Amino acid sequence: MRAFLTVDDVTELVAEQLGSDRQAVGLERLTGGTKKGVYRIRLDDGHSVVLYVWAAAEDYWPPSETVPDDPFTDASGAELFVTNRALLAGAGVRVPELYFAGGDRALVEDVGAETLEARMGYDRGPLAELGRSLRRMHTTTGPEWGRPAALRSQNRPPEEMVLDRALAHLAAVVRRDERVAAARSRIDDHLRGLRERVEQRRNYVLIHGELGPDHVFMSAAGEPVMIDIEGVTYFDAEWEHAFLQLRFQAAYAELAPVDLDPARLELYRFAQVISLIEGPLRIADTDFPRGQWMRDLAELNINKALAAVSWLG
Repeated sequence: MRAFLTVDDVTELVAEQLGSDRQAVGLERLTGGTKKGVYRIRLDDGHSVVLYVWAAAEDYWPPSETVPDDPFTDASGAELFVTNRALLAGAGVRVPELYFAGGDRALVEDVGAETLEARMGYDRGPLAELGRSLRRMHTTTGPEWGRPAALRSQNRPPEEMVLDRALAHLAAVVRRDERVAAARSRIDDHLRGLRERVEQRRNYVLIHGELGPDHVFMSAAGEPVMIDIEGVTYFDAEWEHAFLQLRFQAAYAELAPVDLDPARLELYRFAQVISLIEGPLRIADTDFPRGQWMRDLAELNINKALAAVSWLG
């Protein structure tokens, strides 16, 4: 049984960081987080703040085989949050205000409970502003690809890392699903064929890494606010847009994306399909409360992967 925080656990933090005249009167653990705990702290003056907690009890992900230079694996922790938040704010992207960060915790602005996903049901206007934020990010360049908090010279191009990452995910999936196991050689060939069509380049920009409309909240002023920013990385814009296309579907065009390389985009799109089989199947075997949702997500992407290689069989 996981031990989550109670209001008594945050009383001292609130007094130290927000003033001894303010008290925590309620604590709600918000749903959806898989790597960190996200808590809304209600204060006695009617306001609220959000607490992020990076701790073993809050992380549902079991260990897995990783590619050593993969910047997207285990992107978690207060240091990454603080570094990436400053980079995004510097690029003109709206992110939660930071009140305190230390150890495995960060206290931030509560930007509200409405996601962009919910807002899109009746108002598509914020998509244009989000698109402007993305274009500011995707024109903010870095000298190398990788996590900004630990940027170093890389020995190979990012498309090679993506191929190895996808092959590692494929190897993990074939142990769990007979259909994928039967199609393994075709999926392997397809990944390698996509990689061969990608021309090498050096043009790395700031990306979120996993931006869906559920990772954007709407402020009281109507601003789209990016959350879950620990995975922000200098990388190819195509990685971002492969995920944006997947999550925003028909609304994607309203983001007015930057120009992209079609071959690189296609490799990254298919690599993410394999990732969205491996990750959900792995976490569904844990006590994560939305296990069936994860299994359904894996099933959706299994069908996508098999359809993509059906012509090879």
